[in-house]
Amino acid sequence: MLHPPHSSPQVAHVPAQRVPAVPAQDRDQDAPWHTEAVCRRDEAGLFFAPSKEPTAARLSREEAAKRVCARCPVMVECREHALLQPEPYGVWGGLTAAERRVVLARRRRRDVELQKAVRATDRIAQAG
Repeated sequence: MLHPPHSSPQVAHVPAQRVPAVPAQDRDQDAPWHTEAVCRRDEAGLFFAPSKEPTAARLSREEAAKRVCARCPVMVECREHALLQPEPYGVWGGLTAAERRVVLARRRRRDVELQKAVRATDRIAQAG
């Protein structure tokens, strides 16, 4: 879901655009990925929590947002954007903020393990 950086976690307002999605192979490679985002054509309120939203309502809204993401042709690009920023609010690329934190933590652990493995391999090669 798109919103300006450092914006409030309130509901984002994205202008509705009833434009059919373009298949990935036909997409203009120079156009920004978000021009094809399905969320630009759907209810923006699905993607960001209103203040003091009850838990049951939040879970229901997030599941509805994830269903929109699941049919989006740029879901992977959106998810990577949200992980690289990192976006602290909303559903992006089919993941909630909490789910993105888990993915980032796993990536950090994986990177640490890979670095350890490389150092061990280097030590073995030097001892050769």
